[in-house]
Amino acid sequence: MLTVGQRFRRPEPRRRVRDFVRGLLAPLPRKNCWTIAEHAGDTGPDGMQDLLTRVKWDDAEVRADVREFVGRHLGDAEAVLVIDETGDLKKGRHTVGVQRQYSGTAGKIENCQVAVHLVYATDTGHAMLDTALYLPKSWCDDAERRVEAGVPQQVRFATKPQLASRMIAAAVTAGLPCQWVAGDEAYGNDPRLRAQLRQLRLGYVLAVACSHQVITGLGAYRVDALATGLPATAWQRISAGRGAKGYRYYDWSFTALPHAADAHGGHHWLLIRRNRRTGELAFYRCWAPEAVPLRNLVLVAGRRWKIEESFQAAKTGLGLDQHQHRRWTSWHRWTTLAILAHAFLAAATTHRSHPDPAGLIPLTVNELRHLFNILIIEPARRRCDPLLWSVRRRRHQARAMTSHYARQALTEP
Repeated sequence: MLTVGQRFRRPEPRRRVRDFVRGLLAPLPRKNCWTIAEHAGDTGPDGMQDLLTRVKWDDAEVRADVREFVGRHLGDAEAVLVIDETGDLKKGRHTVGVQRQYSGTAGKIENCQVAVHLVYATDTGHAMLDTALYLPKSWCDDAERRVEAGVPQQVRFATKPQLASRMIAAAVTAGLPCQWVAGDEAYGNDPRLRAQLRQLRLGYVLAVACSHQVITGLGAYRVDALATGLPATAWQRISAGRGAKGYRYYDWSFTALPHAADAHGGHHWLLIRRNRRTGELAFYRCWAPEAVPLRNLVLVAGRRWKIEESFQAAKTGLGLDQHQHRRWTSWHRWTTLAILAHAFLAAATTHRSHPDPAGLIPLTVNELRHLFNILIIEPARRRCDPLLWSVRRRRHQARAMTSHYARQALTEP
């Protein structure tokens, strides 16, 4: 069982964390401090809000506990660390990190927050490990907005690959078993990230743009130009893993790249994926300390899609993107508790000693969340009268409104 109680000195915050995570696991139509407090039977949202804002606890230490828990239950020496970012659409300009920027969720430039996430993926399961909020340069250079949003003074501008690099280094330093890193073009195109992964002796399969250049024995070439000259015999049909509709087969080709001057040694490849139906190409820079067959690189490339499954499960079932907080600390705490809940479900869906019966697919995170709620949370949680809670909620809102207008009257000339 995942235990983070040691991070909270007093019993009341420990109970709040337990009830908060139960609320994230529950099938509430909308997750915020009001609905989570109602689910816990509290008379108002103040306790849950205090947990995210005023109570003293370190979200980074809790994520370290999550990392240890995931390593204990899903640990695999050949695991893949998957890096990617996700955006949450927001209105206004006061929520920490918000500006008009590209969001992969929306597929275009929108007013949103962007966060980089790290996911641990193995053959038996995958779980969210860590997160870092991307703070745009416009925010880093605006002292007034930083103070208003509670951004710590030591936080400086960092690119998304730099944020990913820090999380990967922390996971490796903590002894998390892993062998590979996978990511999209935003990370594959960064030479400093690739160099650090080689220094950490982590193999990688990182997507790059079609305009990316590589050094061959005949000079520098764009990767799309190299693909056009490949003969038919250079392609092999291999599955990148099993998806919702069965095994995902693509045509693959890989070419060894000379890197005699690389201080870290190892083997470099250019991996190319071709869609069997459309002919669309995707390109990957690959490295490993030892020579590996093409199939190994293909399986790592396919493992990158696990982070999309994690995002979907965390957003649709655990309220990852439903926070209503503008400040730095509350954002990190909400996200950390959502990661904790996802890690718990991911570990519970992993059946190492008891394989699934023939003909049955494994439980998904969302299915397990539903079963956990109806079999454990609902029978155990403290129930309260919904009508009484509704009356208390209206009274709380009325007091807040009265207080607001009283303050406004005092400030008017």
